[in-house]
Amino acid sequence: MHITRNDILERDLIGETFEAGTYECIVLAGTLAGPFTATTISFVRGISTSSDVQVDHVVAWSDAWQKGAQQLAPNQRQAFANDPLNLLAVDGPTNASKGDGDAATWLPPNRGFWCEYVALQTAVKAKHDLWMTQAEHDAIAGILTSKCPNQPVPADNGGVAVPIAATPAPVQEEPPAPEPPPAAPAAPGSVYYENCSAAEAAGAAPVYRGDPSYGSHLDGDGDGSACE
Repeated sequence: MHITRNDILERDLIGETFEAGTYECIVLAGTLAGPFTATTISFVRGISTSSDVQVDHVVAWSDAWQKGAQQLAPNQRQAFANDPLNLLAVDGPTNASKGDGDAATWLPPNRGFWCEYVALQTAVKAKHDLWMTQAEHDAIAGILTSKCPNQPVPADNGGVAVPIAATPAPVQEEPPAPEPPPAAPAAPGSVYYENCSAAEAAGAAPVYRGDPSYGSHLDGDGDGSACE
């Protein structure tokens, strides 16, 4: 499903009106209780006024790209871009100040919205397999611990834990050198004993046809068993 700006405006505004003949698809006006600023914003569709209310990606696209989205398949990126969980109607100028900031570098001026805001970011990153830096994780954990330890994370996260990519992966120790393979048996006749006395001195007697130390000169009767 493709989520449009009008879908989010219809969801987040109150008292909205629609352009005639659009089956309530194009929002002309409404009122937003701006979550970023805790102020009431009047929305009027128009060239100079539409930008007063913008639709924010709670997890900014650039932030997502740096933290896992570039590894996602195209359809997964589209799902992220259109996910209603990650879309929020907000005050336009304040949204512009956010840029691609994460929770470690930007939080809404409205402190009363911090808990819900970081819970939303947590849910979105979990749902779309994105990670956090250690600074981002610590900022979110600090808010939730100090201000709202019981803050629910939106149920749309599927119960997935948020992966943390705080520091480069530890350097792996160089694995030990593999044990040398056992020596292959020598081919028959490759160990030469001049006589049975030499074979006995080397602890190789008796020797049998097929053994490395077997030689016909040791097997006087040719029965395949020498130096008995």
